[in-house]
Amino acid sequence: MFVIYNENTRFPIKVWLEDKTKLEDSCLEQAYHLSQLPFIHKWVCLMPDTHTGKGMPIGGVIATKDVIIPNAVGVDIGCGMDFIPTNIHMEDIKEIQTGNGSIIQSMIGNIMRTIPLNTERYKIPQESAVLDRAKQEMDKYEENEKLVPLIEDGYFQAGSLGGGNHFIELQEDEEGYLCIMIHSGSRHLGKAVCDYFHETARELNRKWYSEVKDEYRLSFLPVSSKEGQQYLNWMNLAMDYAFENRERMLIKTCAIVKEVIEKHTELKVEFGEEINCHHNYASLENHYDANVWVHRKGATRVREGEMAVIPGAMGSYSYVVRGKGNKESFCTSSHGAGRSYSRSGAMQAFSVEKVMVDLKEQGVILGKRKKNDVPEECRFAYKDIDLVMAQQEDMVTAVRKLKTVGVVKG
Repeated sequence: MFVIYNENTRFPIKVWLEDKTKLEDSCLEQAYHLSQLPFIHKWVCLMPDTHTGKGMPIGGVIATKDVIIPNAVGVDIGCGMDFIPTNIHMEDIKEIQTGNGSIIQSMIGNIMRTIPLNTERYKIPQESAVLDRAKQEMDKYEENEKLVPLIEDGYFQAGSLGGGNHFIELQEDEEGYLCIMIHSGSRHLGKAVCDYFHETARELNRKWYSEVKDEYRLSFLPVSSKEGQQYLNWMNLAMDYAFENRERMLIKTCAIVKEVIEKHTELKVEFGEEINCHHNYASLENHYDANVWVHRKGATRVREGEMAVIPGAMGSYSYVVRGKGNKESFCTSSHGAGRSYSRSGAMQAFSVEKVMVDLKEQGVILGKRKKNDVPEECRFAYKDIDLVMAQQEDMVTAVRKLKTVGVVKG
């Protein structure tokens, strides 16, 4: 970790990388903008997976006094990870063939037929305790009329994957056990909430002649204001919806894994402890004797002893970790490997054939409707997850290392 504190900063920037040359210029510029905010508490943090985002770097962490910044939470509010291990050894199942190919191919195919991917939706409303509760508490939401229809619409996306870097993976840990990992968020709900309240904050900041420049894309809402409270209501709804969304997909995926294995073997599938955690959100926490709003945008909370999940890219490694409660990072770690190529840059740099050959050589089964954009999410487009982990040894302890054996992408 090193610190940037110069004529461009009002508050220090702490960076968990080797040196300044490892930062994109645009990412550093965004960090400078954050460090100029008058309500920052202590310093700005950049995790080892950091890269340029919208307004604030992905892999960025700030603590603020009495204000909330929609773009410092991000457009996919509550995006995060869900993980569960099984008692099944890969050695006992990987050679087994079914009517739909290998046992992993069969599972991947069933997942794709069961869970809507990318922009797909369920044809009928799904169960959602979170949305049911929102309808019972409509007084918290009804004033934001443009957002209210999202509650009913959300029933058709509850338990769906989405696209981009979201995935459902079957993985093998270092002891040979089969595990399941899911990466997804709040679907359209979170994006709509972020965009709506960012525009609300922009209008108010202009009215207040705020010193936060509009081009920073970091317009804020005082938590004590009506608009600030409205944002927190909607943000918490999106977080709960994202948590439930992952949970519903995990239940369906576990059922598929159990059904396929028990149909083709005499093994009985059991599941271990689930870890479901966010990495795009803000929460009121106490750090350095102050109650502050910690914004984690592409960053994972890892208090001392807290379990979390840090994924790599498809075809590489992922980790289950235990937090060390690092105070300087506001008890936070990276949320993944972090991009080294933009989506368009990856499409230009790597061919579909190169990516497909790489996955085949590693024995990874890919489930994806269209392969033409597969380079966007290939492992070559991301930083080396093991280097990222090495740079945050003061934040987390790795307790389980996992290799992709099958992956479903939107």
